[in-house]
Amino acid sequence: TVICTDKTGTLKKNEMTVQRIWLPSRELEVTGVGYAPEGEFRHGDERISPGDHPDLRHLLETGLRCNRASVTQDETGWYAVGDPTEAALVVAARKGGLDSDGAPQLVNEFSFDSRRKRMTVIQEHSAGLIAHVKGAPEVVLERCTRLLKGGEERDLSDADREAAISTYERLAGEGLRTLALARRVLPRDAELGEDQVERDLTLLGLVGIIDPPRREVPEAVQLAYSAGIRVLMITGDASATALAVAKKIGLRARRAVTSRELAAMDDEELRAALEEEAIFSRVAPEHKMRIVTLLQGMGDVVAMTGDGVNDAPALKKADVGTAMGLRGTDVAKGASDMILLDDNFATIIGAVEEGRRQYDNIQKFVRYLLSSNTAEIVAIFLNIVLGGPLILLPVQILWINLVTDGMTAVALGVEPAERGIMERRPRPPRAPLLDHGSILRILLLGGYMGLGTLWLFRHYLAAGIEDALPLAQTAAFTGLVLIEKVNVFNFRSLRQPLTRIGFFSNPLLLIAWVVSAGLQACAVYVPFLQRAMHTVPLRGVDWALMVLVAAPILVVGEVYKWSLRRRERREAVPAHTRDIR
Repeated sequence: TVICTDKTGTLKKNEMTVQRIWLPSRELEVTGVGYAPEGEFRHGDERISPGDHPDLRHLLETGLRCNRASVTQDETGWYAVGDPTEAALVVAARKGGLDSDGAPQLVNEFSFDSRRKRMTVIQEHSAGLIAHVKGAPEVVLERCTRLLKGGEERDLSDADREAAISTYERLAGEGLRTLALARRVLPRDAELGEDQVERDLTLLGLVGIIDPPRREVPEAVQLAYSAGIRVLMITGDASATALAVAKKIGLRARRAVTSRELAAMDDEELRAALEEEAIFSRVAPEHKMRIVTLLQGMGDVVAMTGDGVNDAPALKKADVGTAMGLRGTDVAKGASDMILLDDNFATIIGAVEEGRRQYDNIQKFVRYLLSSNTAEIVAIFLNIVLGGPLILLPVQILWINLVTDGMTAVALGVEPAERGIMERRPRPPRAPLLDHGSILRILLLGGYMGLGTLWLFRHYLAAGIEDALPLAQTAAFTGLVLIEKVNVFNFRSLRQPLTRIGFFSNPLLLIAWVVSAGLQACAVYVPFLQRAMHTVPLRGVDWALMVLVAAPILVVGEVYKWSLRRRERREAVPAHTRDIR
């Protein structure tokens, strides 16, 4: 009933491109798309060369050095190796004429994680050491005391800080992922701890990175809503970026909850936010665990996506933990219930639809076979009560169960998804395979088939013809098979009439039907099968009588489905359910 999903790679393509660069002196646009290092830097109509603008060159250099990704080319084109966000910075640097060849010697590194929200690389430098820093703008900015403007460093004023904050909020509001880049020159004998290095930084600028939504995601989101499934975005991006993306793909969220706000919420406040379908931004893995636990306590069935090692507890806790197949770690895959091979949100919704189809077909298979077995029981039991001779021989019962019924029942298992299958409310997890209505339907259909078979048997017994018993047994045997073959069309859909699902929409069932009917005709007319089945040939009038007995079961079934459909049209089914316990 709820899908908690990441944004990057799942809702979006995970093909990052630096589109905007903000420097303290000016804001630039970057042309080109994808990972091909082809494009230029522009300020209005003016083309900007990094060689002539040290501010831009230093920012691109920090983005390149504070990085563990690369881009490479093969016969299919350019692609990223490593984190796509870092690859976008590599591409931007290469557009500016920089590359990673001849990089200074690495001295130390402080890796990015969900707690730090920043990364620092310390390298050799002509003046000693230099620390290149990138990370979430709000995190990096609070560690900056200076900025680079016009090739010269100066103190970072309150006005400068406000300008940077308003810029990254504006870029995030446009749906761009924002990063701040900074650096610090250190003496060779400096202490290289996190707290000692990552302070008094010089702000170089901000980059806005575009990651376009997957084309199929908006439709998948609406399909999820129509199926009664809520979609919650849980992302590491800024709130403004997450809300802008949510609007583009059609999520209902109207507000975002940051990790700090989430940590300060009690369970009741968080439940209220979950009911509002708020977006959760800058979220740490432990917050995912809390969200899953509360949703399950509210009666929801929760699917959670994740790719990192720290996501494993939430994936394990969720009812359907879904790891990313392309970018997921082995730990995340091991903790999950399902691996998404293409990392695509639309595939999750496709899996939900396929799951509903398969569950429907299991119901059809079971109910059809139970109605057929009920018919055999009714016919045999009532015939015993009436004191008649054996209505069905053991070999005939085996033939019905193993040969004629089996093929059509299996073919029901490949019935296509019904129209409107994704417009139903989610099924309660503890809902039985057979509810009261389905049991009643099985008894009514099985009862009619059993009574029809018994009537055919006694009709021929009372005809007063010579060798009436073999003919009566053959008529009952063949009549029951024919009635069951007609009855199988009642179970092609549990809700929709044949005119709506299409008579020819399951060709395998039609083939199985024809083969079963043909085998039954062989059992009646082929001499060696006659001896094995103890049957006698039937006349055309006998077949006509059996058709007349079989026809009402389909007519009544179709009338029932039409009336059910009309009633469902009158009753407005809620778009989604809150509590399915």
